[in-house]
Amino acid sequence: MKRSTPLKRTPFKAKAASATDRATAAVKPKTCAKSKGGCGAKFIPARPMQCACSVPCAQNMGELKNAKAAKKTAAEDKRQTRAKLEEMKTLPELLAEAQREFNRFIRLRDARRPCICCGQPLGDQRFGGAYDAGHYRSVGSAPHLRFDERNVHAQRKVCNNHKAGNHVEYRAGLIARIGLAQVEALEADQTPKKYTRDQVREIRNHYRKASNELAKQVREAEEAFA
Repeated sequence: MKRSTPLKRTPFKAKAASATDRATAAVKPKTCAKSKGGCGAKFIPARPMQCACSVPCAQNMGELKNAKAAKKTAAEDKRQTRAKLEEMKTLPELLAEAQREFNRFIRLRDARRPCICCGQPLGDQRFGGAYDAGHYRSVGSAPHLRFDERNVHAQRKVCNNHKAGNHVEYRAGLIARIGLAQVEALEADQTPKKYTRDQVREIRNHYRKASNELAKQVREAEEAFA
């Protein structure tokens, strides 16, 4: 018996991909980061936030993360300790620190000049310290001029220590260097000066930075002529 209607052929339809298949196909490979403690291998993550290819790598990453956190904590503790110690410093302690930085600056500033008193070469400061930062008016008699750059110059130790500052020659050398008017201004200056701890910190930090910059310039000059 023949069919009265022709047989219709249904076109083949591929099976729709499941949600799981689509999710798996969408996952991109990751790299087990060496910088975080991994092995550097490529892998397909099983979880969205997975960053290690294996349990050993995950353990390494965890240990490295903990070590970095501990280091950061230690650095912060050290910073806070330094801040507390800085806050506890007395004015005399801060003045001594500022004077050291200021004197270092003077020695570096005048390293290529002759002694302010006798005019002889200063010598090599690297071997035992051949010269000082000598004050024209001493810190004891004129504490308000202790950080005045006009009042302090490089001076051979023999002039500073064994000749009581060599004051007469110092004055002559100072006039030749900064002029009589400036020297007389220093001699006439009796203005009292009271420093706060914050002011002394600013002086210390200023001359520490200035000294470091001068020291760098000296090193670069020596390397250029080496």
